[in-house]
Amino acid sequence: MTQLTTKAIILDWAGTTVDYGCFAPVDAFIEAFKAFGITPTMDETRAPMGMQKRAHIKTMLEGKRLASLWQKKTGAAPSQKDIDAIYETFEPALFKVLERYTDPLPGAVETVKQLRAMGILLGSTTGYTRPMMDVVAPLAQAKGYAPDCLVCPDEVGDIGRPFPYMVWRNLEQLGIANINEVVKVGDTVADMEEGRNAGCICVGILKGSSILGLSEQELSEKTSEQLDWLFEDAKHKYFVAGADYVIDDITQLPKLITAINEKEL
Repeated sequence: MTQLTTKAIILDWAGTTVDYGCFAPVDAFIEAFKAFGITPTMDETRAPMGMQKRAHIKTMLEGKRLASLWQKKTGAAPSQKDIDAIYETFEPALFKVLERYTDPLPGAVETVKQLRAMGILLGSTTGYTRPMMDVVAPLAQAKGYAPDCLVCPDEVGDIGRPFPYMVWRNLEQLGIANINEVVKVGDTVADMEEGRNAGCICVGILKGSSILGLSEQELSEKTSEQLDWLFEDAKHKYFVAGADYVIDDITQLPKLITAINEKEL
């Protein structure tokens, strides 16, 4: 039996460490589709969350309802040209609101301090491009949150999640040799798939996540029975996508890492 120590954690951004509920991209996606005469549901908008943004739009358009609506609206099936056109509307819509969605999640700043005190390096991946993160990252840093490195989809051939390349690029930058000493933490199915494909331990977070899609106020207004159902549904989605663990919120991460480190493999 061997025992490995966690050397690095690769964190997602929106919905995991900043932007409680991951609302910035949701609003922008809905606005972009509406510009073409189609209104996606919240579930249709959130299901591909965490992916590179053009891939996100493509996945939405591959859904039966949206594909049918697009066919009726335009007389043709969605094409790459259509994906690009929606993205060109989505991007400025997102840039208009990004600054408003950079607050760290409750406990995120303190948790990062605890993890660093444990000797753990902190990487990060995202579905945002580098220009988008050039807005988000400095503002989050001014509010106390800054990982040791950040990799965006456009820095790995514009191939984002579920592919593992952003995680592996983090390992290069952090100087980590063994993927078994790495934990991926996120708030979407795409995050779990990214971590699973990279070969590391995967952790899903419930409160503040896109997979729940609730603001702090909306969460507080739910009954305990409603929360139990929502949490169980989210856990199921995480585990199906490859999660090894699911925690209520980011503040539980240090305790989980300690437990992982003490577990013999």
